[in-house]
Amino acid sequence: MRKEYPSDVSMRIGKDSIYTWIYTERKDLVQYLRCKKGNYRRRYGTKIREKERERAKIKRINTRPKIVEERERIGDWEGDTVIGKEKTQRLVTNVERKSGYGLIDKLYIVSMETMHNTLKKRFSKIPKKKRHTYTYDNGTEIGKEDEQLEEKIGMDVYRAYPYHSWKRGCNENFNGLVREFFPKVMAFATITEKEVSKVERIINTRPRKRLGYQTPKEVFFGKKTEEIKKN
Repeated sequence: MRKEYPSDVSMRIGKDSIYTWIYTERKDLVQYLRCKKGNYRRRYGTKIREKERERAKIKRINTRPKIVEERERIGDWEGDTVIGKEKTQRLVTNVERKSGYGLIDKLYIVSMETMHNTLKKRFSKIPKKKRHTYTYDNGTEIGKEDEQLEEKIGMDVYRAYPYHSWKRGCNENFNGLVREFFPKVMAFATITEKEVSKVERIINTRPRKRLGYQTPKEVFFGKKTEEIKKN
């Protein structure tokens, strides 16, 4: 038709119209189609539209409330994973922006399910008043279902832009402290949960200059270290 009527647009027909006609008027011809799995649907642009919908659901780091950037309250968290030599096991690190108080957990299996369960279990022990926002990078281990994660950890989830790790400076600094104990050349399979807990305790009870030489634990809990130990 394109050859016989090159200038007459009305004498042309697209593949979508042909497939639609077959499925609605001549179902006996379906068996001859190359695409036989269910009703035919237009494929052109589908992946692009799906990616656009996924991006639209993501709340980016630049849309976080202004108070998060100013570190005026306790309860704004940043998260990431630290990778070991074998790359199959990781440490999940989460740090509260104002106090610098951090949480470290060992991730034996890297998957969205284990990641979500680890975050849910850990943050369930943190009071609701100290859980406002959670900012993560674009790692595949956290998945794409931010709404599910928000429900599990009770916080609004935001994502950093790809290759913009400095936007989560608080978490990057905390990871640097963790690396002092667990360097890149170390096989994380040899690390025990007891060792992870010990490192977490050491970092959280280390006085910080930006905190007026208080410890992250003192600022986060609003108590002196001696009082925390008694409780």
